[in-house]
Amino acid sequence: MQENPAIQSYVVEARDLLAQLETMLLDLELAPLPESVDSVFRALHTLKGGGAMFGFPALSAFVHHFEDAFDLVRMGKISVTRPLLDAALAGRDHIIALLEAGGDPARTEALTRAPEAAAILQHLAAAAGSAPVPPPPTAHLWRIAFRPAAHALLHGMRPDLLLDELATLGPMRVTCQPRDLPALQALDPVQSHLGWEVELQTPQGRGAIEAVFIFAEDADLTIDDITPEPEIPVAGPAEPQAAKPGHRATNGPETVRVPAPKLDAILDQLGELVIAQARLNQVATRFGDATLDGLVEEFQRLIGGLRDTTLAIRMLPIETVFGKFRRVVRDLSVELGKDVMLETEGGETEIDKNVLDRLSEPLVHMIRNSVDHGIEQAADRVAAGKPPQGLVRLAACQDAGEILITIEDDGKGLDHERIRMKAIERGILAPDATPTDSQLAELIFAPGFSTAEKVSSVSGRGVGMDAVMTTINALRGSVEVMSRKGEGTLISLRLPLTLAIIDGLLVELGGDIFVMPLIAVDECVEFDLDELQRDSGRSMLAIRDEMVPFVDLGALFAMPPSTAARRRVVIVRAEGQRMGLVVDDILGQHQTVIKPMSPFHAGLTDFAGSTILGDGTVALILDITSLLRGLMNGPAQALAA
Repeated sequence: MQENPAIQSYVVEARDLLAQLETMLLDLELAPLPESVDSVFRALHTLKGGGAMFGFPALSAFVHHFEDAFDLVRMGKISVTRPLLDAALAGRDHIIALLEAGGDPARTEALTRAPEAAAILQHLAAAAGSAPVPPPPTAHLWRIAFRPAAHALLHGMRPDLLLDELATLGPMRVTCQPRDLPALQALDPVQSHLGWEVELQTPQGRGAIEAVFIFAEDADLTIDDITPEPEIPVAGPAEPQAAKPGHRATNGPETVRVPAPKLDAILDQLGELVIAQARLNQVATRFGDATLDGLVEEFQRLIGGLRDTTLAIRMLPIETVFGKFRRVVRDLSVELGKDVMLETEGGETEIDKNVLDRLSEPLVHMIRNSVDHGIEQAADRVAAGKPPQGLVRLAACQDAGEILITIEDDGKGLDHERIRMKAIERGILAPDATPTDSQLAELIFAPGFSTAEKVSSVSGRGVGMDAVMTTINALRGSVEVMSRKGEGTLISLRLPLTLAIIDGLLVELGGDIFVMPLIAVDECVEFDLDELQRDSGRSMLAIRDEMVPFVDLGALFAMPPSTAARRRVVIVRAEGQRMGLVVDDILGQHQTVIKPMSPFHAGLTDFAGSTILGDGTVALILDITSLLRGLMNGPAQALAA
């Protein structure tokens, strides 16, 4: 069944709708506005109608009960309560399970008969049953004329299922309209030749009838109220107005779904095109032809535009990840008996899809850690002079070509002394060591490290934060922890915007060429060779009233002493630190296609990857963050002492 493109399209759209449904339900908990209730009801009705049409009868039947409860909310018969939302969120999870079961009858039957499904329906019924039974609203008589497009059957249209769903709204009379029916010998069995006229008596409004035909976009459809008596206005939510014939409302710009592997293939081809363009530049330089130079310049401009457009297609708002954590914090609050609110900011910030996909897991670990270890119980918070409700704040922004993500809580902060004792106990730290608070804070990312007294379903095994560091390092990012006891903890993540193509600065060192990411470069200055001959024990450069430490990159890489008559210093910045890297020469800017290091060189932490230059040679890309981190904690400290 999953081979049918129409069914695949429904599954994809249903997953998106279920993600939106979770957000809608959480919004209802904060502010139960009528428009939010209507949004939930429409989402449920769309899921039910599509499930019936595309072969998910168990899903459709389950959502029908779900929908009944929110129909009562929509009509103002019951209010939004915490038990109702608990059951609704659990119901949403069950719908996902039914969707993933697809057309497998055994899996669907098992899910339908599962005790969890019965419990969800009981909770929904209990929440809805607490309201008095309203008097039956006045029924109206509707005439519905419906004729599918000729090709509708090929796209999965099931007119019989639509008529069955109409029958659930009330008694009806159906008349078949076999207009333009061809002779038997000319009949095409995959074409639709029939129409139907339905007289339906129902207390439901026009919107309920239109919702039945929500997927019948190509059908010729008219809906007329033919109730003999004048309609009496009633209080309550207004039904959606019927769209004009031939007119369909649009919500924002049209979009096209493209599988991620196709985008990756486009980016791979673009990378090869960038490399070919670099080769063309070298050829043009060798020939020195003005016409060829002009053509190469135009070619370079077009490729630059194509690169920016392709990378923009891969960029997604980080809100797609942030939105998941409202549910995580809500469920953890219930499990741990704490009152915690999640506040998000900067969800519109865009980041490469490949980075985004790998970011979700480390953020989950850090948020769970904040709620479990950071936020205190309400009584403890009140005793400490804090509000009983804890706050976890998740924010994102662009900062100098990188993404900065912060996770902040107003909990009890890190107990640095307890961390030190645990680290000594586990052999991570020597008993006579005197680490700073910042170095102690970084120990929470050590493999197997945990200060929890016992293992729970939330934490205590010491694997979560270790996984965070592993993932962030793989993304060429960095983590910084700041904490004050009794006040809270702030964790900052810095990540590259993309892992594919970057602007780089080519530098020469000992006859080899290296690439520095341009976003990490502050400036380039001439280097006085006498600086290397000083015996003061300090390796510092005075740059506009600021002393900046420097290091000879060739000496750091154990290369032979440079014989260049003049050298330059590239001033780079990472994690708020500036450092000068001495090189032989600066060759200029270069669009750099990042190629991963081979398995034999994956352990070289000071390199982010490699790239192919225009002449076919390979240049290594420096990982400035990793390089400076090692220098500040090692050789640079000795140089600057």
